[in-house]
Amino acid sequence: MICRDRAGAYAQGARDGAPDAIQVADRWHLWHNLGDAVDKTVAAHRACLREEPVADPAGDPAWRMPATPTPPEPAETRLAARTKQRHADVQSLVRKGYPISRIARELRLDPHTVRRFATATGLDELLAKTTSRGTLLDEFTAHLHRRWNQGVTDAAVLYREIAAEGYRGSEQTVRRYLRPFRAGAAAPPPVHQPPKVRHLAGWIMTDPDHLDEQDQAQLEDARARCPHLDALAGHVTEFAKILTGLHGERLDDWIQAIDADDLPAMHSFTAGLKHDHTAVVNGLTMTHNSGAVEGNVNRVKMIKRQMYGRAKFDLLRKRVLIRTQQTFTEFVPEPIQMSVITRGRRPRARPRSST
Repeated sequence: MICRDRAGAYAQGARDGAPDAIQVADRWHLWHNLGDAVDKTVAAHRACLREEPVADPAGDPAWRMPATPTPPEPAETRLAARTKQRHADVQSLVRKGYPISRIARELRLDPHTVRRFATATGLDELLAKTTSRGTLLDEFTAHLHRRWNQGVTDAAVLYREIAAEGYRGSEQTVRRYLRPFRAGAAAPPPVHQPPKVRHLAGWIMTDPDHLDEQDQAQLEDARARCPHLDALAGHVTEFAKILTGLHGERLDDWIQAIDADDLPAMHSFTAGLKHDHTAVVNGLTMTHNSGAVEGNVNRVKMIKRQMYGRAKFDLLRKRVLIRTQQTFTEFVPEPIQMSVITRGRRPRARPRSST
């Protein structure tokens, strides 16, 4: 029995080294891969949650701003332009039959980056995160609008108020935001700011019983506004039931339901499940998982990163053995003496005695 993550190299290595072993896809990695697909889908549809400013129902002239020309569409960011160019270059070489390694050399890109651009279902999937970035001021705009209409128009005062509530931007950003308000009698109603991608994705991936009332309300509002996000949340809930209940026999029906919806990022996830179908079904049916192994791997990585670039392998090996000598006593029969390390520097040689 071999429990592993989703990397194709591990699957091939297991087939070569132990062809008769049963391969099991680890459930934590399945859930983690699903989370990546959820992040991409939420980023692609976050714009659906934006609301247009609502006019004052009472028709109060104090809310009316003087007519201003419609602002031009925001210029394309450098990141979006670079993403489009890279996608075109990678896809051009893919059509010529070039392997990932050669494309990486030709374009001087990391092979993982090339693979991401080569396997993307479309350009929209790659551009989703480049166009959905908010600003530090987004969650404080409602406060600024309310206080301005209450008569507080000093930008410095407003800056201090929102800074006390957690704003981490500059005062100049606040001044630029408030500048158009000075042309009218009052600030317009604030534009609705949708939840951040990481927050919305987190709510979708969390057990509803573990969400507080405010988060549940915002998630329900998002699902009501966007049918794609509503379908996504339903699919995630069903997959959670399959995973926690070990109902691997339901996986094929779940994949068919995903493929029937317009969710490109989720289609990429299901394509990976189909490619590794047997191991995934085993992982969603059997009780085996690599949790204990992942815990030890995480501990070793923590030790390694504490010394990144500061010591050679022999010192890293000693630190790992010292940390684990109580567990692996058969490998360390006697405690290893090691000099104290200060800030990652090598211990200085002791001066020789004059005698």
